[in-house]
Amino acid sequence: MADLTTRKLSTGDYESFFAVFTAAFLDDSRDPAMERYREVFDPSAAHGTFDGDELIGVAGRFSLDITVPGPAQHPVAAISAVGVKPGHRRRGVLTSLMRAQLDEVHADGTGLAALYASEGSIYGRFGYGLASYETRLSLPRGAAFLSTVDVDERRVREADRETALEFAHRRYPEVAATRTGWLSRGDGSWEVRMIDDRAERGDLGRARFALHPDGYVIYRPKPEWTTRGPAYQLQVLELVAATPQAYAALWRYLLDIDLVGEVNWPKAALDEPVVGMLADPRAASRQILDGLWVRLVDVDRALAARRYSAPVDVVLDITDRFCPRNAGRWRLTAGSDGIGKLSRTDDPGQLELDVTDLAAAYLGGNTLAGLARSGRVAELAPGALLEASRAFATEDAPHCQESF
Repeated sequence: MADLTTRKLSTGDYESFFAVFTAAFLDDSRDPAMERYREVFDPSAAHGTFDGDELIGVAGRFSLDITVPGPAQHPVAAISAVGVKPGHRRRGVLTSLMRAQLDEVHADGTGLAALYASEGSIYGRFGYGLASYETRLSLPRGAAFLSTVDVDERRVREADRETALEFAHRRYPEVAATRTGWLSRGDGSWEVRMIDDRAERGDLGRARFALHPDGYVIYRPKPEWTTRGPAYQLQVLELVAATPQAYAALWRYLLDIDLVGEVNWPKAALDEPVVGMLADPRAASRQILDGLWVRLVDVDRALAARRYSAPVDVVLDITDRFCPRNAGRWRLTAGSDGIGKLSRTDDPGQLELDVTDLAAAYLGGNTLAGLARSGRVAELAPGALLEASRAFATEDAPHCQESF
């Protein structure tokens, strides 16, 4: 450890940064998309750990806004491209990177961080809690809707990339501001992260775009022919709708495309409405996976940023081994307006929990009552658990349909 140093990188470290990151994931190929990624990823916002002059570990960051319960938008450090070079693991490299990142997020006042975890056992020790889930959703072509489903009859039309992205940049912010877990888009970086056309994506075709006056869908086709005829697969990259009727129209469009056998969405929401629209709900095949892992870098800032579904006045006794500044007893209060406040207190704790469990409930993806049943939250005063759990609950499951 004496020879290891961790520091901010610079724009000149781009090549070495990605060499370490790709090596960490055992992928040393030179991807043409890397040059496009260079346009949106700034190594000077990243940290690196060095063994002497050798860069052996990296951790990047995008500065975005995320929609939190309320809905309200709050800055978030979107942690990305974290990796340690093979041969240098078990030396405290990742711990050093995580500490440097979280210290910076604390210093700049962001107060909140989020990431996707390559392995589910890694980030809990740094205070990240599993805060949302996503569904691998598959529907057969032609799946019928209930007769009560209101489908907007205005036409869905295919559009070229330029026209569609111009439309998406106008429409997306309006919807994202109402959907917990959705991210802001201001620099075009999402287009590189989501709508790339890398050759390694197998035999998926290029991204296609379909527009409705109140929404859009981006998808990629996978041609497939069988002895019985065409059985194409469509992979949904993103579906954005401002109204339930537009949402139904976009799904009806996808399900009725000729040659298609199945429509797949690898990052659908846990409570995706289309499942409830089906005349036969068994037609939907669903596999639930973990989504965003959230870190409450500063619990007072983070808890004051979201809104609460019911009045609450509860003393939380929080443990936080990695960022001890958050540990201790805090009184959380919120009135009928849903506006919350967190302040230090010497009063006895009423709920005892770790910062990872508070993060797991932060977006509404888990209930505090459910976490208590798992032995992760302890009720120290009768009634406190139900009161807090109702306050943290949300109407919709949090969802993030893009990677970073």
